[in-house]
Amino acid sequence: MFEINILLVMIGGFFGAICRFALGEWIHTNNGFPFGTFIINLIGCFILGWFLTYVSQNKKIRPEFTLIIGTGFISSFTTFSTFSVETLNLFQNGLILTAILYVLASTVLGIVLAYAGHNLAIARKREVM
Repeated sequence: MFEINILLVMIGGFFGAICRFALGEWIHTNNGFPFGTFIINLIGCFILGWFLTYVSQNKKIRPEFTLIIGTGFISSFTTFSTFSVETLNLFQNGLILTAILYVLASTVLGIVLAYAGHNLAIARKREVM
């Protein structure tokens, strides 16, 4: 079973990384602000907030879906390490205000979007009932 779980995470991670790369290439950095990572991480916060809430409310969903989508896809789609390095680069390049804005906006909007995704899953569950 352990080998299958690793395979599921690998498959999800493979596709998540490809989607992250493609979207990051499509969204360009402007005026030093790393919009690609910013938008990708916010999308990931929303999707993970929705997905984990949806899965927790639907016992018919197999745990393998959490591995392939949550742990694999979404976790490789989003990136805390790139966010951290980009923030450090902004500080080192003298873009102090941009770095602070990036950290605050990423953190606050990330939590807000995770909460919005969570609430969307709850609202959807109520509509189905």
